[in-house]
Amino acid sequence: MGILNKLIKYLIIGGLAALLLGAFILWSVYLYLNEELPDYQHLKNYDPPLVTRLYAEDGQLLEEYAQEHRAFVPVEYIPQQLIQAFLSAEDKNFYSHKGIDYLGIMRASLRNLRYFGQKKRPMGASSITQQVAKNFLLSGEVSIKRKLKEAILARKLENTFSKKKILELYLNEIYLGAGAYGIAAAALHYFNKSLQKLSLSEMAYLAGLPKAPNSYNLHRAPEKAKIRRDWVLKRMLTNGFTEQKAYDIAKSSPLIAQRHKQKKVFQAGYFSEYVRQNLVKKYGEEALYKGGLVVKTTLNPQYHAWADQALREGLVAYDRRHGYRGAYGSIPLEKEGEIVWQKNLKAFKTPAALGSYKLAVVLHMAPKKTVIGLRDGTRGIIPLKLMVWARKQYKSSKGQPTVGKSPKDPKEVFKIGQVIAVESTKKVDEYKLAQIPSVEGAIVVMDPHTGRILALSGGYSFSRSKYNRAIQANRQTGSAFKTFVFLAGLEEGYNPTTRILDKPIEIDLGPNLGTWAPNNMSMKFYGPVTLRLALEKSYNVSTVQLAKKIGLEKIVEMVKNFGVDTILEPQWSMVLGANETSLLKMVTGFSQIANGGKKIEPIFIDRVQDRRGRTLQKNTLMECYGCMKENNFSFRLPILNDNREQLIDPRHAYQMTSILQGAMERGTGRNASVKPYALAGKTGSTNGFRDAWFLGYSPDLAVGVYVGFDSPKGLGNWETGARAAAPIFKNFMSKALKKSPPAPFRTPSGLVFKKVNAITGLLAKPGDPIRVEGLIPNEKGEVVFEEEPIGSDKSIDILEESFDKKEKEVDLAPKDLILKEKVASSKKEGTIIDPWIMR
Repeated sequence: MGILNKLIKYLIIGGLAALLLGAFILWSVYLYLNEELPDYQHLKNYDPPLVTRLYAEDGQLLEEYAQEHRAFVPVEYIPQQLIQAFLSAEDKNFYSHKGIDYLGIMRASLRNLRYFGQKKRPMGASSITQQVAKNFLLSGEVSIKRKLKEAILARKLENTFSKKKILELYLNEIYLGAGAYGIAAAALHYFNKSLQKLSLSEMAYLAGLPKAPNSYNLHRAPEKAKIRRDWVLKRMLTNGFTEQKAYDIAKSSPLIAQRHKQKKVFQAGYFSEYVRQNLVKKYGEEALYKGGLVVKTTLNPQYHAWADQALREGLVAYDRRHGYRGAYGSIPLEKEGEIVWQKNLKAFKTPAALGSYKLAVVLHMAPKKTVIGLRDGTRGIIPLKLMVWARKQYKSSKGQPTVGKSPKDPKEVFKIGQVIAVESTKKVDEYKLAQIPSVEGAIVVMDPHTGRILALSGGYSFSRSKYNRAIQANRQTGSAFKTFVFLAGLEEGYNPTTRILDKPIEIDLGPNLGTWAPNNMSMKFYGPVTLRLALEKSYNVSTVQLAKKIGLEKIVEMVKNFGVDTILEPQWSMVLGANETSLLKMVTGFSQIANGGKKIEPIFIDRVQDRRGRTLQKNTLMECYGCMKENNFSFRLPILNDNREQLIDPRHAYQMTSILQGAMERGTGRNASVKPYALAGKTGSTNGFRDAWFLGYSPDLAVGVYVGFDSPKGLGNWETGARAAAPIFKNFMSKALKKSPPAPFRTPSGLVFKKVNAITGLLAKPGDPIRVEGLIPNEKGEVVFEEEPIGSDKSIDILEESFDKKEKEVDLAPKDLILKEKVASSKKEGTIIDPWIMR
């Protein structure tokens, strides 16, 4: 017995020593590994990278920005039965263990020993918490060290986070195959459904994926996927998460994959890119590409489609007026007796901005038609009548670009084997010759009362050029600028009936700069003309006379207040539009006339929300007090607080609108009118016909159009704003206004309407041509008609003659004056400027 007792004693002491040594070793390992553990506290505020989406005002998707495509769903919005499916498949004891499922480990160990040596996949025992530790904090390394770290981290996570938070992390991060991270992304990928619309069968399938997502991929291995789903369903039934009837229905139902449909994206490249740049500037690239922002923009898809189409059609129309530039290249039709034109045409580089046009090769020509081949191997016909615009381009004896006569035979235009662009017609196998325009342009559509940008296109093709000509391009405004000269005159107390003496005038430009004698485009002077008529007909001399009377500083102040040009200097060249600014700024300026003189800024974004729905940015131009009150029994109407600054007298804004309305009815803007709608607008053309503008508006819609080349060259003789830009405005407005009843411009109070002589502007007498004019009375309530026109000062030098030539209602920026003033400026700054650059 003594020996036995001693043996027992030694065993107990040895066992205790072994336990103590084991505990010491484990504690040492713990301390060692604990030093290497990554920080897990950041998971408290875990925000996975999410997609930022841009939406149009009607909810259509415009653009997505992301580095990884995934979706985050708060655990509160995850269906309970889907959670139960994952618990059944991955960790049925999740709510009872503290990070490590010891029973699960024992069960897995016994099973693995039983099937040791057999070709069966070893059973895992990692809890959901351990998987979170591995997925978020550790590498995918297979080692005992990593497993021990995983276990320690799992305990720490359980002590730090709630079960709900751990589940949220797990279900949003778990990889479920095919590039889908998280259950929301997987539901879309495999079934094209949101989580709320998943069936029990589909939930069970998703829950079975974590073990081997590639092996159970429903698209590639439907039989294995069904077996795995059935296994999960059985576990759910055993664990009491579903009833027998529901289990039977789910198990017997087919498991059908529905590939996620590609999102329909509305194309508005120039608009979306500008919004993207602003989001990066305000929130940073991290927020844009990982923050999951939801951005509701101001874009009206229907307006934008019409605007973009009108711009493209207008640029094509201009391009065709100036002839055919030739084929894009040539290809062999045959090689060693083999027909190879289709192969060669497929290999031919597609020209930028081909769009809806098709590439074709000329196969045969007859007197009245051309046979073409297309990339798909089919053939078609181009009748001669559908290529008569293809006039040959050449230079005149003076070196000016011009075009010849319309072709009478296809051989005047093509050669066999040439690669051309064609456009299909409504007839089968019939095509018309097409050409990608080299000219560029832009269009902006704005709500004049709020500044919201409803449509914006900055060029013919965003794929060809990302350069946004609506915003980035600063161009001379030409006659469109005169609007603000005359508006400054109205603010100085003049009326539309005020007369200006359109007569020869010389302006002293300063020491050593000589004088400037402006002329009308018609090379003709018109004597006393009303302020209204001078702007309607866009007379240069009258504009200069008015500017001389009110002073350049007043004009500069007006232009800066309206945001048209914030760096404008008081120079004479600006009076006729030699200053440069963008189309967006010009549209904003005209919008502030349309809305009665209220200050607005261009708005591209209505609202920005973060991933949790919190509003980060909101358009609050006008606030409505009382709109959101519940149970308001006072029967008081909500108050709309207008925060817009009043820039000018609303009566002057109305008078300018009335004058611009006349410009569209009787003046330079006639080509843009849309009967019977009330429209106001002004053309703009610059020296050498380099820039063509049209700015106009209805009572509730402002539109601006610009046409010109990116490189400084002319559009061609008489390619004015009225010819190149106005038809684009008309094209858009005729569609945008079609379903709206005609409405007049809003009339402010404080105007007295008088019948005046339409020619002299004086009070009408019997037999006079009559126009009703809104005039502003003096302090006594009287309307005074000035007898002496502006510019009748005897001290003004008078040129002896005027040229009497046929009048053309167009005017240009004064080239010689621009040159003189810029050279003068360069002398002050000590800079030498090449005069040719100024042209």
